[in-house]
Amino acid sequence: MKTTRLIERWLPIAEIGIESVRERTPMTPFPAPNRLHVWWARRPLVASRAAVLASILPEDADREAFKHALGIHGDPVASRRKIDAARQRGVRFEGAAYSYPRAFGFNPTAEFLHDNFELSETIRIVDPTAGGGAIPLEAVRLGLSVYANDLNPVASLLQRATIDLPRRFGTKLREEFDTLSAKFVLLRNESIAPFFPVEPDKMAIATNYLWARTIQCPYCAGKVPLAPNWRLTPGGTGARIIPHTGGGIGDQGRYCSFDIVDQLEKQSGGTVAGGDGLCPYPDCGRAINGDDIKRQAQAGQMGEQLFAVAYKRKVITKSKSGKNKIKWIRGYRSPGETDDNGATIAEKLAEKLPEWDTLDAVPTEAYPENTNDDRPRQYGMPLWRDMFSPRQLLVHGISSEIFREMVEADRKVNQLSDVRSAAYVYLAISLDKMLNYNSRMSVWMPTREVTANTFNRHDFAFCWSHVEMSLLTEDMSADWACGATSKALRELIDMVAANKRGDMLDSTTDERGSIEISNGSGASMPHIADKSIDAVVMDPPYGANVMYAELSDFFYVWLKRTAGLVVPELFTRRLADKDAEAVANKAHFKGQKGSARLADDDYRMKMEGIFAECRRVLKDDGIMTVMFTHKDTGAWDALAMSLMDAGFVITASWPVNTEASGSLHIKDKAAANSTIFLVCRPRAEAQGETMYWEDVEPEVAQAVRARVGEFQAAGIQGVDLYLASFGPALEAFSRHWPLTRGTPAPEPKKKRRTQGDLFEVFDPYAVRPEDALNAARREVKAWRLAQLASAKAQADMDGPTAFYVLAWDAFKAVSFPYDEALRLARAVGVDLETQVIGRLGEKKAAEIKLWDSATRIAKGAIGAADGSRGMIDALHHAAHVMRTRGAEAAQEMLKDAGVAQEDEFKVALEALLEVLPPSKTFSGIDADKAVKPAADDFDALEKLRRIAYEGEIGEPQQLELYRELMAEE
Repeated sequence: MKTTRLIERWLPIAEIGIESVRERTPMTPFPAPNRLHVWWARRPLVASRAAVLASILPEDADREAFKHALGIHGDPVASRRKIDAARQRGVRFEGAAYSYPRAFGFNPTAEFLHDNFELSETIRIVDPTAGGGAIPLEAVRLGLSVYANDLNPVASLLQRATIDLPRRFGTKLREEFDTLSAKFVLLRNESIAPFFPVEPDKMAIATNYLWARTIQCPYCAGKVPLAPNWRLTPGGTGARIIPHTGGGIGDQGRYCSFDIVDQLEKQSGGTVAGGDGLCPYPDCGRAINGDDIKRQAQAGQMGEQLFAVAYKRKVITKSKSGKNKIKWIRGYRSPGETDDNGATIAEKLAEKLPEWDTLDAVPTEAYPENTNDDRPRQYGMPLWRDMFSPRQLLVHGISSEIFREMVEADRKVNQLSDVRSAAYVYLAISLDKMLNYNSRMSVWMPTREVTANTFNRHDFAFCWSHVEMSLLTEDMSADWACGATSKALRELIDMVAANKRGDMLDSTTDERGSIEISNGSGASMPHIADKSIDAVVMDPPYGANVMYAELSDFFYVWLKRTAGLVVPELFTRRLADKDAEAVANKAHFKGQKGSARLADDDYRMKMEGIFAECRRVLKDDGIMTVMFTHKDTGAWDALAMSLMDAGFVITASWPVNTEASGSLHIKDKAAANSTIFLVCRPRAEAQGETMYWEDVEPEVAQAVRARVGEFQAAGIQGVDLYLASFGPALEAFSRHWPLTRGTPAPEPKKKRRTQGDLFEVFDPYAVRPEDALNAARREVKAWRLAQLASAKAQADMDGPTAFYVLAWDAFKAVSFPYDEALRLARAVGVDLETQVIGRLGEKKAAEIKLWDSATRIAKGAIGAADGSRGMIDALHHAAHVMRTRGAEAAQEMLKDAGVAQEDEFKVALEALLEVLPPSKTFSGIDADKAVKPAADDFDALEKLRRIAYEGEIGEPQQLELYRELMAEE
């Protein structure tokens, strides 16, 4: 008999969601694993611990003890309400909103876990796609026996550094690393000192050098520095270009210098936009085609020019007691003659590179040709080491050389003990931190006046300007990187060390769990016996969201020359394995017809292999919890097919807000913040007759209706409410798999990827998970329309109006993905191409952008005021007339159009006022620039409601909180 697990019956999703967001609050330090090294798409620790613990506990486990074990030692819902109330007023919360520290910092003791849950190390957990290691880390902290696996060697190294090494060696490891890194810093700083100029002001130290990439203008021969803007601070400080025209057009000596100015209007305009350049010389000023920029880059003719130096100046003041006080003040200056020592750097590189190539001390690998992101090659960076400027490459090369020399010296005198080898792993990780903050993709953030790391985005977007740290400056040198690593290591030891001293003779009563880390495909884990695992908990790759192997090569090519000297078994390949990686990588099918479909099929089959292996190792009473985040229905369809084809049925699902949401002021981009926990059991052998989709669809709809209110009450809203509905829909769907249709489906259009083109030949009787997801969307749509207006909303709201209302309701943004717009259009029964695009908004790249009333009228895209094409037209006519001619004219217009007293108009008005961003008039808060036009529509329509419909349509519920807060002030 199978034991029902806690996660199949209950999960405190609101509390876990709040703590997950709190864990990632930028104003407080991120958890140690996040700070140790970059990894993409890490799950929050508190969510990971919840998934693990709830997957092994029985359904009758003490729920308060469960929350305590997670580190939730108060009421986060009430605390979050206080913070949100303050944000609604446009101010930061003052005081201690939470009565307890962030949950991830709590280490439940072995005694607590045993006394409350009878947990022991005999409980076995496996994560076949462990990535950055959040799930296995939390399983170890719970005292469990853990198997962590990943195909990517960088991920496997991070799992060792995050969990295994701190657990085994304790504080001895940190002491060894501190000693080792101090020696490294001295050697490195001595070697690189000649390559960083001394700051001319003796009371100042340089902190950053800001560079712009350069090309030659094809029309006037001038050297053109390229940057989208020249801002240095959030205020007016920035750079102004001073063109030197020399002997006129054609003179090869034409160049630009820079002045630092303190007013925004004095700054020069950008010299590049949309990939095209603009010549800054007054006697030329021509646009430079982006293809010509790429041609010069690929020919090795793109250079770089220093345009600003950031520094800190020491100022000595007197305290009240008369003692000297030192204060450092940031400043900016124009480059001087001694700042750009490019000739010296080039000479040194020419000397060192042949030697380094012989020793294999720096990367020689080419950037892959078959990749999703070809921009590095397009802009003249065919080798991985080309992603660094000459001085950056020189410094990184010197660091790699010193690392190698230190390892070899230790090996020769037999001092390369296990703990010292482990310390070298962390030194390699420290060098990776310097790579991440000192590349041609690390840019200056003027809003915070700091350097953004290379992976500020999850791609290799070309950067027209970059920033270089002054590596000899206090807090900017290797001391900074090694210090950050040491601090993270100390915290990791506190989290997982079986005994902090690392002394095997030192026994403690607070033992942490055990871990075994493997590096290989999750579809083959032969070291794990059949039916030996209590629970699989995993956070699998998200289809085409992140190409882990492609991104990790940035570090891999350096790590195999540093960490690879002490853990060579992880770095046997030239680059990370991309062929076996379970992602939807279109680059693998480049040039083939239907590459996107082939990539999705490849992802589905590889995930099915991983899930099949998970089923092999699971006990008969075991469960698998899958954490999945994706807005694309296609990715959900592929994942669900993989699960069911591997022999699993979904028994429960839970949405958890794991991503920090933006300001309550609506932003211009839509975003999903939820992770869905899918709880799965091995399926029993199929019994009975084949089920028909027509019989199962009502059950799917009922499953969604039964849960959507619960999700909304837990704080799930917007696009996340639609995503949350996928779980219960797939639960009902998977119980009856396989399915077929009793009535053939019509063949879909071919211009968009739909159910039809997932097959080589369209099968009108085929059923896929996407059918259940579409049914879920329809249920959420009906639920929200009924909430936004009256009970007659569904019947009385036409398709175009419902689309406009629900788009604002779901995405809370002006722009949102085309594919999501397409699915919403299907749910409300409109054609996106003919009834939305060109009428209600426009398509821009892969996004849909909604228009306000003024834009629609200016473009001639609005229908008649009688609402014959959609009541949204009548609403926008009314809003525009209110904005331009006043209330009396608007009422007269609606009366003439015959809609003033129509129920359809009133329902649409009521619903639209619940979803548009409120104006400052009614909220007391300025709307963001992107949504200001929509807020102006709200302002006009709410004034119209108060004048003409006060007794018939109540005040928008969204204004209640704003009104209360304004009254308090």
